[in-house]
Amino acid sequence: MSKRPMLSLLLAMAACTCAQAKQPDAPTASVTLHDTSITVELATNAASREHGLMGRTGLAPDHGMLFVFPDTQPRWFWMKNTLIPLDILYFDGHRKLVSMQLDVPPCKADPCATYPSDMPARYVLELAAGEARHIGARVGDVLAIDADLGAVR
Repeated sequence: MSKRPMLSLLLAMAACTCAQAKQPDAPTASVTLHDTSITVELATNAASREHGLMGRTGLAPDHGMLFVFPDTQPRWFWMKNTLIPLDILYFDGHRKLVSMQLDVPPCKADPCATYPSDMPARYVLELAAGEARHIGARVGDVLAIDADLGAVR
């Protein structure tokens, strides 16, 4: 086999292997919601928030992504290029859970539906579908973040 096809094969295998893994440069943190510890990737800038969990083929039950915005305002998410169903939990500036969109399906074709928060939010936690119900998350719960979030842009 020549070098070029072998390189293509190796790159394709690496892409498949990484589809469930976190982004290589994504910082992680531990959060606690309703007495449950969750390891999250942090999305603290526009590029990481825009990419989110796109392209992932799985998400462990005790893992998720925490989107951190520089301000509190009405938020909505969509599932374009997201391959797995998710729970989307919205938190205000005091990290109080203000809204949940549960069992949100992947978007298979444009136009993709949007999933808004009922109240303005600053933090958004995405978990594998069914996890919010499994841990007993309720509106009013407070999200504890065990990390320095650094610069949020």
